[in-house]
Amino acid sequence: LHDALPICIGLLVDEKNAVVWRGPMASSAIRQFVTDVFWDELDYLVIDMPPGTGDIHLTLLQLVPVTGVIVVTTPQDVALADAKKGIAMFGQAQLKVPVIGLVENMSYFTPAELPENKYYIFGREGGKRLADEYEIPFLGQIPLVQGIREGGDAGVPIMVSDDAVTRKAFNDFAGNAARSIAMINANMRAERVVEVVG
Repeated sequence: LHDALPICIGLLVDEKNAVVWRGPMASSAIRQFVTDVFWDELDYLVIDMPPGTGDIHLTLLQLVPVTGVIVVTTPQDVALADAKKGIAMFGQAQLKVPVIGLVENMSYFTPAELPENKYYIFGREGGKRLADEYEIPFLGQIPLVQGIREGGDAGVPIMVSDDAVTRKAFNDFAGNAARSIAMINANMRAERVVEVVG
């Protein structure tokens, strides 16, 4: 993602003001972002959605051909319950959007002074168990480290920091996601060929 450029409603609104929208207004903003921004030629368009199963998600699915979704969870049971709802929503027959995989955020805490130590504050491998249960690819574990927050606040992605362990976690996740997307695209092309021949 060397040339990644974010498009975000937060960049268009004064930071002291809240964005208070009902479903139709949020859906309209999504529609405007997708149709009015000049995207040029893209390798990937990643849309970071809020958790849930509502209007915004359905609007997006109606607007663009979605290759698939990545479900993000944290290891604890309450987060896994929400992740299950997302997986169920996208798997419904009328939507049938492939799940690219599942990534577990805040998997463990690693203090800067003890980079080899892992403290499983929110539980251990809940995301991995959920991925296995639903037979979807497990894309990786992202640690809870101070550098991610500091980099976000400073506008410097963790990927350009000196934190090799966290960089590797993100690289592994991105590589696994890219491979899963390539497999989904290959399967879609194969299905199209079968449809044309038949």
